[in-house]
Amino acid sequence: MARRKARTTRVDPAAFDRAGAQVFDNSLKTEIEDSYLEYAYSVIHSRALPDARDGLKPVHRRILYSMHENGYRPTHAYVKSSRVVGDVMGRYHPHGDMAIYDAMVRLAQDFSMNAPLIDGHGNFGSPDDGPAASRYTESRLSPEAMLLVGELGEETVDFRPNYDGSLAEPVVLPAAFPNLLVNGTSGIAVGMATNMIPHNLGEVIGAARWLINHPNATLDKLMEFVPGPDLPTGGMLLGLDEVRRAYETGRGVVRMRAKVEIGPLEGSRGRQAITVVELPYAVGPEKIIEKITDEVTKSKRLTGIADVKDLTDGENGTRLVIECKVGVNPQALLADLYRLTPMEQSFGINNLVLVDGQPQTLGLKALLEVFLRHRYEVVTRRTRFRRRKREERLHLVEGLLIALLDIDKVIRLIRNSENAAEAKEGLMKRFKLSEIQATYILDTPLRRLTKYDRIELEEEQERLRAEIAELSKILDDESVLRKLVSTELAKVAKDLAVERRTALIDGDLKEVLAASKPAGPLEVADDPCQVLLSATGLVARTAAESEEATEARRRSGRARHDAVAALVHTTARGQILVVTSRGRAFKTDVLPLPVLPEHAGTVSLGGGMAASELVPLEKGERVVGIAPLGERAEGSPGLALGTRSGMVKVCSPDWPVRSDEFEVIGLKGDDEVIGATWLTDGTETCVFLSSDSSLLRYPASLVRPQGLKGGGMTGVNLAPGEQAVFFGAVRTDDDEHGEPMVVTATGQSVKVTPFAKYPAKGRATGGVRTHRFLKGETRLMLAWVGPRPAGMARNGSSVELPEPDPRRDGSGTAHPGPDVVGRLVERS
Repeated sequence: MARRKARTTRVDPAAFDRAGAQVFDNSLKTEIEDSYLEYAYSVIHSRALPDARDGLKPVHRRILYSMHENGYRPTHAYVKSSRVVGDVMGRYHPHGDMAIYDAMVRLAQDFSMNAPLIDGHGNFGSPDDGPAASRYTESRLSPEAMLLVGELGEETVDFRPNYDGSLAEPVVLPAAFPNLLVNGTSGIAVGMATNMIPHNLGEVIGAARWLINHPNATLDKLMEFVPGPDLPTGGMLLGLDEVRRAYETGRGVVRMRAKVEIGPLEGSRGRQAITVVELPYAVGPEKIIEKITDEVTKSKRLTGIADVKDLTDGENGTRLVIECKVGVNPQALLADLYRLTPMEQSFGINNLVLVDGQPQTLGLKALLEVFLRHRYEVVTRRTRFRRRKREERLHLVEGLLIALLDIDKVIRLIRNSENAAEAKEGLMKRFKLSEIQATYILDTPLRRLTKYDRIELEEEQERLRAEIAELSKILDDESVLRKLVSTELAKVAKDLAVERRTALIDGDLKEVLAASKPAGPLEVADDPCQVLLSATGLVARTAAESEEATEARRRSGRARHDAVAALVHTTARGQILVVTSRGRAFKTDVLPLPVLPEHAGTVSLGGGMAASELVPLEKGERVVGIAPLGERAEGSPGLALGTRSGMVKVCSPDWPVRSDEFEVIGLKGDDEVIGATWLTDGTETCVFLSSDSSLLRYPASLVRPQGLKGGGMTGVNLAPGEQAVFFGAVRTDDDEHGEPMVVTATGQSVKVTPFAKYPAKGRATGGVRTHRFLKGETRLMLAWVGPRPAGMARNGSSVELPEPDPRRDGSGTAHPGPDVVGRLVERS
């Protein structure tokens, strides 16, 4: 605390104590007011608020400077943290050792800072727990810290006396990157406080470099580089409109949200788990567990949670598993968790910093401008220092070269002098040298006066002159200075930039929060629903509803305008079987599947989940079919499968009870499943379409059901070099959905033909031609059989198909064709 200045007050001449010291008579009110103002000033300037230039409070700056002076650099061995604390406290920061250690710990925590400034070894704490004592931890400077202190030895910043005047300490650090924006800070002063949020280093440097070349850049342009904060713990940040307000005024409130993964709970049937993998800034797993426990046991506002497990470790990172009760909608439970626990939390931004010693609240652009002004000054002072050092060296080199030209005379003059002073005076007078040059010549060993050393000196002279000229350009031309600062920032970004951790969700905060509320109750009844697999590989379910509501909706004729590859009837809390092209099957719960959104009387599969998110697919593997499980699967002969080599199999529905993943067909070589259809009663017709445009149909009853290990039997005879491009089991007695159609496409033409035009034949025979190839057409690229065909591109947009052609053996209509084909379905 600064010493109070003497005041001019009325003094009684007799008011002296026994030791002869003068006693001042002040009112209590004046004494308290003056003392409080001095205390407030000291806290604001010397403890709580960061400097806008290097982004550090005095204690942080002193820690880094002390470690730099003692040589605790990244190449140095770790030293005890208590040793660092003692040095800082004894030399620069006369406060409590715990206060110094706490500040030092934050500089080492990667969950508190995007670019930790101290490389810590040992237990430096977690968001929930404090660090070990300083005697148990070790530390040294990090590479990022070296960018803050690395130019101190080049007169880049001013120094001031330390607290007792015995040493000097820097007023500010050179700071080669915008540390304040990158790492953020917080502090409480007297009557004011600061709370700054971290940002991505690469993004901040990108904005700073743009501002160097475009000083009049708008905030919106800078936000193209810095779209929002980037927190060390990742997570999500909601409502960028509020972020923009904070960047404009320096004040604002942003909402942070944990990132979660929802999926089946390992080792359980029908239960889901919400796994938290990223948390809001400064929130730890134990805080969430404690809040969940309170809400479940005391207020009972949180229901549907069976258990909570913290599986967080150093290898896998954050992993907080929240187990849902059976029948609980995890999306609805997640909304309650966001509302009632720290999984969603606000961060009040208040960019209050010291600028020229004065507290100011700055926006994004102003913070970058203050940093850049500081860098311009640092680089200018550094350049002056380097130029002066080179000029001094050049002066010595030039003097030595003069002496080498007449080395014999120089030696004779020195030898004939009475003493060194006379020799120096003689050199200065005879060869017109300065005192510094003369002294340097006298101090130079004779071994440096060889012919080879003269060549080296001449080369050094040319190099020094060139470097001085380059340094002078920096000092004389402001554009060169700006370009140098920009180049140095680019190198920092190249060396230290990392990928963004925090996901940003744009829009107004209230609207974002309203849109994120899930529809549907927390407890989901086990009502009938449908699961659909789209032709583009999306999986979704309809909302659970009663049979009466289902029938009413069917009669209302609401259609789904998407190409659907497969549809099964099940219940909301039931399971389905997902079949892949590798012949693998997975039991999957229905409840986690996204519910199809409804718009203007139609339902779109665009809200579905990619099949790769539902089951663990290997490279090149895809989902080819789905099937019901449980009561909905009773009475069926099994699952009909067809492979690219023409094999067919009906797999009996004797699925393993304790295994959720198993094979349904034994494939040979590189063969793969191209179609999987659930048989309702065995009256379906099996259909193969080959690449040479041959169609074979025969009753499914001709295929004998086999167990899981069976490899099937020959389904169609293929010509040499040809392969099957479609397999399915089609019903011909489904009057509700209409007559099945055959869709074939070559890439140049498309043809739609009634399925009834093709005669039935025996299994393992050749088919009949369905698409006559035109010139340039060699094979079918796409084929499909089923009612109400619909074509689609890979992006999900619809592609209009030609009108049906009654000619079985005719050619197609010129048409680029769709990428996938499925059918239009009604909810029934």
